[in-house]
Amino acid sequence: MVKFIIQRIIYMIITLFIIASLSFFLMKIMPGTPFNSQSKLTAEQLNIMKDKYGLNDPIPVQYAHYMFGLLKGDLGTSFQLDNRSVTSILASRVGPSAELGVEAMVIGVVFGVLLGVLAAFKRNTWVDYSSTFIAVLGKSIPSFVFAAVLQYFLAVKFQLFPVAYWQSFASTILPSIALAMFPLATAARFMRTELIDVLNSDYITLARAKGVGSLGIAFKHAVRNALIPLITVMGPLAVSLITGSLTIEKVFAIPGIGQQFVTSILTNDYGVIMGTTMLFAVLFVVIILVVDILYGVIDPRIRISGGRK
Repeated sequence: MVKFIIQRIIYMIITLFIIASLSFFLMKIMPGTPFNSQSKLTAEQLNIMKDKYGLNDPIPVQYAHYMFGLLKGDLGTSFQLDNRSVTSILASRVGPSAELGVEAMVIGVVFGVLLGVLAAFKRNTWVDYSSTFIAVLGKSIPSFVFAAVLQYFLAVKFQLFPVAYWQSFASTILPSIALAMFPLATAARFMRTELIDVLNSDYITLARAKGVGSLGIAFKHAVRNALIPLITVMGPLAVSLITGSLTIEKVFAIPGIGQQFVTSILTNDYGVIMGTTMLFAVLFVVIILVVDILYGVIDPRIRISGGRK
């Protein structure tokens, strides 16, 4: 296990190095400059600004400065937001996005797994059909549509929750539910499919022959093994939710990282774009590592040894 984790950490470092390099060079081939929005600048003033931020240096020199900065934990400076450090910008924005993403994942996974289990054990009944219908709705209808419906009925018509803005825990409920519909549908669909396969396995038949009760079969054998492919799917999805959903943040006026990321792209704010990309990449590779380790925890048949499962 230790050797496997060390190998994966080395792969993570290589992956992050490649992502950082690609994001840097992609920024350099983007048209325009970070000062496009400042149309009143003369050509001379624009050149002075580029000198100030090192944008007139040779590309290899800029690349070396950027990579050395990353090693020191410095993500650079924003060109648009009063020279604030990218780290401070992300730190102020990631909180709402993370809170919203965690709540959405908890709601989606818990209710999705429950629907999938009920559908598998009640195949070809109204419970199964209802679960499938909910899963289809969650996969096919965009989250901002759910957001608008929730806002109208629960916020405007019945006034149970705030319509928008980020003020208290009540402000998180509607956007979390809207954002949770996709992971809920994904969890329900995967859980039902995998659980049906598991229930038809030989060891489940043997457990029934030994007199193991339905609850024992469901939770000790079937559900545990069916969770493995679900974790594979939900891990990367959790990263995307935690790092922010642009549409939901726009609809509910949430000051999250997704909204800031799109704004930085529109203004060619290189530092914020690359910093957000690196944040997403770090979370993604860490989640993948955690998922691989959880394989051996959930399913005792899986053993991690020497980098192989």
